[in-house]
Amino acid sequence: MSEQPQLHSSIVALVSLAAGIAAKHPDMGLCQLGRLREMGLPQHQIDAVIEIARHIRDEAAQKLDAAFDEKAGAVAAPKPSLFNIVEEPSECGCTPTPGGQSCC
Repeated sequence: MSEQPQLHSSIVALVSLAAGIAAKHPDMGLCQLGRLREMGLPQHQIDAVIEIARHIRDEAAQKLDAAFDEKAGAVAAPKPSLFNIVEEPSECGCTPTPGGQSCC
């Protein structure tokens, strides 16, 4: 069985940063953010990852709230969105971020 190459440390840090943001981890990914900056990753790439992670987190919260309201039989006015969904979801159900980043 051949060994698979390890992920580059910048990829691991980006994934960890995004997962921490999406999961609302109390450390907020600040350690990974520091590592990424030390590695010299362009700020626009870091910003894109942060935008996508926040979008996924916020979208998940909205869907969870909607499912709860439906099961609870709540008849309430729609809550204002934290982000504007301008395009239709893709085949995987992903909507782009307000900045146009795709999350899938």
